[in-house]
Amino acid sequence: MAEAWFVTGTDTGVGKTLVAAALLRAAGAGGARTIGLKPIASGALATAEGLRNEDACALLAAMNQELPYAQVNPVVLAPAVAPHIALAEAGLALDAAALHARCLPALARPHDVAVVEGAGGWRVPLNHAETLAGLARRLGFPVVLVVGMRLGCINHALLTAEAVRADGLRLAGWVANQVDPGMAGLAENLATLDAMLGAPRIGFIPWRAGIDARAAAGLLDIGRLRGGVAD
Repeated sequence: MAEAWFVTGTDTGVGKTLVAAALLRAAGAGGARTIGLKPIASGALATAEGLRNEDACALLAAMNQELPYAQVNPVVLAPAVAPHIALAEAGLALDAAALHARCLPALARPHDVAVVEGAGGWRVPLNHAETLAGLARRLGFPVVLVVGMRLGCINHALLTAEAVRADGLRLAGWVANQVDPGMAGLAENLATLDAMLGAPRIGFIPWRAGIDARAAAGLLDIGRLRGGVAD
């Protein structure tokens, strides 16, 4: 039976793409057929093939099954702003049900592991009534939380975990990604999160300029995702 995880983060820029791509590489190294999705992405460059988002391209490079770009990233928007703002600027309307429908062609393809990366944090709006959490609820996949290790991360992580569970989803595990190279009290923050998040830490990625998904994959224990704790 195929496995799937939805990757969210405590904020924008905390390493969701790095972790999502690392999960794909780690699963692929174990022999799994892997696919990755970035259902909606804002911030894209015009190419001869159309708009391309850097995060979606990273997932394409990390997965080992061939999918067209349009299935990996069905909604791509040029402005690097919040998705609902980019949608409005483009004169488009999108709800969670429609975004879910756009994910189904990729998820129908043969695979053993699927990794779906969200955008921003858990409550990023899709419109003035819904957030991206609505897509996660429709998919129903266990959630992997990426915690950007910097001052304030404990509050952000606990609030996100609370929201995930309030939406009826299982927090399968979390990854600590050090985004502040000089973070004070790093070990103490990790210990607090280990004690309070109620889900296993499946990896710690220390700060390193230019770290890639292949290197990060070696720092993850994806076997721990099968035993995540839910409220």
